[in-house]
Formats: sequence, C-alpha cells, structure tokens
Amino acid sequence: MAVDSLSFCDLAVPGVRDLHPYQPGKPEAELAREYGVTDIVKLASNENPLGPSPRAAAAVREAASGLHRYPEGSAYELRHALAAHHELPPECLTFGNGSNDVLDLVARAFLGPGREAVIARHAFAVYAIATRTVGADALVAAANPADHPRPYGHDLTAMGACISGRTRVVFIANPNNPTGSWLTGNELEDFLAGVPREVIVVLDEAYVDYALDREGYVQCVPWLTRYPNLVITRTFSKIYGLAGLRVGYAMSSPEIADLLNRARHPFNVNAAAQAAAVAALGDREHIDRSVASNRVERDRVAAILTEQGLNVLPSAGNFLAIEVGEQAHEVHERLLHAGVIVRPIAGYGMPRFLRLSLGTDTENDRFLDALAEARQAGLVERTR
Repeated sequence: MAVDSLSFCDLAVPGVRDLHPYQPGKPEAELAREYGVTDIVKLASNENPLGPSPRAAAAVREAASGLHRYPEGSAYELRHALAAHHELPPECLTFGNGSNDVLDLVARAFLGPGREAVIARHAFAVYAIATRTVGADALVAAANPADHPRPYGHDLTAMGACISGRTRVVFIANPNNPTGSWLTGNELEDFLAGVPREVIVVLDEAYVDYALDREGYVQCVPWLTRYPNLVITRTFSKIYGLAGLRVGYAMSSPEIADLLNRARHPFNVNAAAQAAAVAALGDREHIDRSVASNRVERDRVAAILTEQGLNVLPSAGNFLAIEVGEQAHEVHERLLHAGVIVRPIAGYGMPRFLRLSLGTDTENDRFLDALAEARQAGLVERTR
C-alpha cells in the first residue's frame, strides 16, 4: 500500500473496522454547549434519580486520602461483602469497570474468529460490540412480535434455534434494555436446560432490583450450582446510583471466574469505587426507597401516556419505551430544545420509539409537559 493512500481503517482488525462506537445518552453539558439550554433534565441513561446512598458518598470522601495508592486488585472487601450478600463462595465473583467491562471479559475469554454469539434483536448494543471486537460473529435472533404480551422482548425459542456448533456464548438481558421486557423464571430455566454445556449463557441482570414486582420474574443466582455454564452479571450503576464510579461484577462457577480473571486488566475497579460499592450494598433503606420511587413513577407516567393514546411497552426496568410515531426524531429534537434529554432508539431497530429514563416526579412532569408541546405541534401520533 502506498503511503499516500494509507488508511488506518484498513489496518484495523475486521471486527473493529466494521463497528460503530456505542452512543451513550447525551450529557447535560453537551446539550448546553450545542443548544444553549441551561435548565436541563437528563432522562436518557437509566440512572437512579435519587443519587447514591449517603453512605457511599461518605466512603468516597474517606477513600480520597489514599488515591495515591493502587486499589486492591482482588477487591477483597467488596468480594467478601458480595459473597455474603449472595451466599456464594468469594471465588465465584469477577469484577469489572461497570458490567460492560465484564461482558467484554466474557467475549475475550470465550469468543474469537470462527466462533459465534447469539443475541436478541432490540437487545443491549454492547453484546454485539463485544462480540465483533474479538472477531466473532453475532447472530441476531428474532424478537417477540409487537402483539406479544411482552412486545419486542427476547424470543428464547428463536434464540435457541440459532445455537450451532460454533456458538460459544448466548447473551440474555433480563430485564432488557431498551424495551423493558422481562422473562419469567420458567421460561429461562426451560431454555437453560436445553442449552449445550459448552455454550456460556450470560444473564445480564443490570435492572434486577426494579423487576422483582413483575409477574414470574425470579432472581437466578441459586441456579449457578445447577448450570455451570451460567454467568450472571450485575452493576452498581443503576439501583445503587454509582454510574460515575463504574463498578460491575459477574457471578459464575469458580472455573469460569478463574478464566475471566485471567483476561481481566489489573486494578480495573478503582479504590473509591470499591469503597462506595461496599457502603452502598449495606444501605438497604436507600435501595428500598429507590425501588418504591421508581415503581410509583413507572406506573404513573405509563398510565398518563397510555390515556393520551400512546403505546407504552410493559417495563420491568427504571425506564419506559414509548412509541411516538414516524416523527420520533423530530420529537426528540423538540424535547432537547426544551431541555429534556431522552434516548432515541432507532439504532436498536425501533425508530418509532423513544426511551424515557424515569426520574423524580418533577423531572417526569417536565418530560410530560415537553411531550405535550410536541403533540400540539403535530409531531406525536396516537399509537395505540
């Protein structure tokens, strides 16, 4: 290749060359720079609007005095706190810089050229990104149809049909982002019972605490002893309100945890994050308050939007997928100009929808008012 025609894209490995970067929810500072808006409500990234536990904030301040030291690589205190919390041996845990990091560890440990991962249509974008980055193929299974009781959610029968001799990982989100749909315990266990032992099933439970009131939803940690190929991932970014510190973890058999830890970068969870996570784990009152607040607002906002003629998908998370029609992009822009940040999900194959992260009642009312203005401008359709 001639120097003057050199393309660094051509030098990249094929999996990276064909990727598009993950697009997070727009930060408030970015909206202020781009649109000149100052009174901003961010409802785009499924964060806890109540913030972190005061105990976690205090732990961060205390940890600040030791920031010149490397963190403990094994996350000893957090490891043992979580082991006790989940009633698991400490060697079943693997820690990451958020659960995204743990998903990437699974891909690096078990996927690669010539191997496949199975994911669901409309599932979290990181599954495909992690898979393709390491040169593996991502097979996308059809989702539930629009008239299903849990529309656009995982179709486990379709996912099972995609499993072949090249499949090494299946990624399942329960609840799923961005649809909010969930799987029942019976559905999941039937699926796991039919998956070959050599296929790793990753069950992403980032929103588990918000889902426990949904019919048929179960926590699957006790299943780890029955299904040695099961990996369950969790995060401190959602219910615990520590998104800015990035703490995630996987629970699995000790054998799988050992392999994940071989691929894990040293010191991938910083000292302040470890201290905050331990403190947050012990503040049950804050967790219960966060769950209760979300439940009230999830039901309230969904009821208002449904009464207004909008299709709101059933959700087990701290967010709602709302069908606003063909002009969803224009509605999103209108909301941004009103200082309300939500998430367009056209990139998830749902171009008629916006995803609303549930905030406080005041924040959610800001969204409802801004959406009403978009409706008056003729941008919002009746979708139910």
